Amino acid sequence: MNRKFLYIITGVIVIGGAAYIGLKPDEQISATGAPLADVSVPQLTPAQSAGEVAFNKNCAACHGQNAAGQDGVAPPLVHPIYEPSHHGDQAFVMAAQRGTRQHHWPFGDMPPVEGITDTEIQSIIVYVRALQRENGIN
Repeated sequence: MNRKFLYIITGVIVIGGAAYIGLKPDEQISATGAPLADVSVPQLTPAQSAGEVAFNKNCAACHGQNAAGQDGVAPPLVHPIYEPSHHGDQAFVMAAQRGTRQHHWPFGDMPPVEGITDTEIQSIIVYVRALQRENGIN
């Protein structure tokens, strides 16, 4: 396995689990499934809307509607930790294709997303980045 890949995956795992809105990494999270972020949704372009469809099909069961996360299930992707300059698009690709190990957040390991296509992953990234921009994450 090459070193760059390991650094990217480690970064996704380590940073992806950091504190969210006052939640410290080691704090207990209750399993309510409630959104962990208040996400404003922009007017979506056709490409972003296609990403929303792919996200809802492949990701929303864990990461919640509009990537807001779910209490006790999975972290929000609309969070400064996932800003493009810190977690580039390739980090999302690798997480979807290979999964990630739990780190910081008490959600457990993320398995690979079974059956997801490269086209769907790229579409999802377009959608998530649009949500992030709308919510001040650049």
